[in-house]
Amino acid sequence: MRATEPSWKSGATLAENVAARLVEEIAAGNRSPGSKLPSIRNAAREYGVSKNTIVEAYDRLAASGHVAPKARSGFIVSNAAQTNGMRPKHVSEAVDIASLLNAQLEESFEIRVGDGRPPPAWTEESEIRRHLGFLGRGPSPGADGYGSAWGFPPLRQQIARRLVNQHIQATEKEILLTFGANHALDLVVRAFLAPGDVVLVDEPGYYPLFAKLKLAQVRVIGVRRLPDGPDVEDFTAKVSAERPKLFFTQSIGHNPTGGSISLSVAHSILTAAAKHNVTIVEDDPFADLSLVSPNRLATLDQLNHVISIGTFSKTLSASLRSGHIAGRADKIAALAELKMLTTVNSSGHVERLLHRLTSEGHYDRHLKRLAQRIEAAATRVHAALSRNGYSIFAGNGGGYYLYLMLPEGVDDIELARLGAKESIFIAPGSVFCIDKKSPMAAGIRINVSRAEDERFFDFLLRKLS
Repeated sequence: MRATEPSWKSGATLAENVAARLVEEIAAGNRSPGSKLPSIRNAAREYGVSKNTIVEAYDRLAASGHVAPKARSGFIVSNAAQTNGMRPKHVSEAVDIASLLNAQLEESFEIRVGDGRPPPAWTEESEIRRHLGFLGRGPSPGADGYGSAWGFPPLRQQIARRLVNQHIQATEKEILLTFGANHALDLVVRAFLAPGDVVLVDEPGYYPLFAKLKLAQVRVIGVRRLPDGPDVEDFTAKVSAERPKLFFTQSIGHNPTGGSISLSVAHSILTAAAKHNVTIVEDDPFADLSLVSPNRLATLDQLNHVISIGTFSKTLSASLRSGHIAGRADKIAALAELKMLTTVNSSGHVERLLHRLTSEGHYDRHLKRLAQRIEAAATRVHAALSRNGYSIFAGNGGGYYLYLMLPEGVDDIELARLGAKESIFIAPGSVFCIDKKSPMAAGIRINVSRAEDERFFDFLLRKLS
């Protein structure tokens, strides 16, 4: 009796059909790299063929590079699915989730209201270009070497002082420098999660994170996001039922909804997380801005159950690719080891530049100008949307974003397609949702720094009326 009933292709031999079936299973991620294929006897029983047929099928897979013989262990799955242009299912799904990022990186759109970043004139052109000459003035001896995997010590010390100003007690040993927030998230995922683990995320939430988690083959469960932070009741129920290892969230200027966490919600989330031994990963790109609320989980928790991720990408320049992780010393040490294994180190030259900008006061002066710009733009855009009767999910909580809820019957993906035809980049709400049928999927993210173009408001009037 066959344990599996394969659908054989006509015109192919039994060995070819078995080999094709196994290739499909490898490509779908059902047989992961390094896993062992069934013994010849078990495979013959599973597919209902002779042992000679299985031997021939395995030889075919070895010749194509999909499997490799291992002494006294039969055959194991290799990484050939990728080298043959075939991606495992979880990789394809991760790439699909990150499709908005690919569109965001394209420069062909004239109106980039759905972008996650501000225009260069708001950030890097105001400071970075004026100080790039620093790199040519002779860095200290050894600056061209790899240096410590932890990152440039003076910048870590400077970040520690900034965290103290934000009421977070952290030492240099509790800070690791990274290639931006996405690299930080990637290190956390790799270090603390294994395939099959459960994690919680904001829903809607940061879609590049969803892609990383899909790639890591963990089970991702969304926690409903409200204007004042994660839904406490939903979070409490899910940490109790699902026993997740981590909860990824943004407390300030939430991407994509724009809201910030309230003090009461922050306390409740921390209490539930501590009770169930869940580590919170707080992605905090707007912590340096003076207009933000002080209700940060890392501040209330003092890095006991919270790992804090910061970045200069949203406030200074995405091109610098520099950020940091703050957390308990033992966790940071583990992350530093992983960073050393995967990237050796981050950019010493960039970190020296950032140290100069922060230590000499240039960065703080820039932040004051940036905060004023964000506040003024958010006020104008919110007023313009309200005048036209559009529903905004939350007020601006300290970042670039507002979230416009679409009228009933308007499809967010179709709206994005229509926008693209008019060179308007729209960020559809379903991209930010694990559950594509969630009510929150019926929305679009608006970047207030890029939304004050009459062509965008005209587009909304025509398509949402």
